[in-house]
Amino acid sequence: MIRNMICIECPKGCALSVDIDNGKVVKVQGAKCPKGAAYAALEVQDPVRTLTATVSSEGLVLRLIPVRTNKPIPKKCILKAMEEIKKVKVKAPVKVGDVIVKDLLGLGVKVVATRDSGAMTRPS
Repeated sequence: MIRNMICIECPKGCALSVDIDNGKVVKVQGAKCPKGAAYAALEVQDPVRTLTATVSSEGLVLRLIPVRTNKPIPKKCILKAMEEIKKVKVKAPVKVGDVIVKDLLGLGVKVVATRDSGAMTRPS
């Protein structure tokens, strides 16, 4: 089976033609650098994604705090990960890089804040 894809590992955006046999990459054509073959193999055999989302907050300036995983997670885990992230509610002020979830789905992946959000202040 041949699968066509665009490599996203470098700015070249090579059009790859990937020959797949029994779920394994047999041959990659069109890669203009070594990253293309590695990208194709990973994308076919074990695709991963960095997950970006928001978590709810209580008593903070932002109602939703933008977050992301600190490293990619298996693509097949995205929906389950979103279900877990949906349960999170942040109450303390956060800064960029603060860990919101220490170990998402037991994958050894952290969910970190990507924006500061201070506590709401009441006028005097």
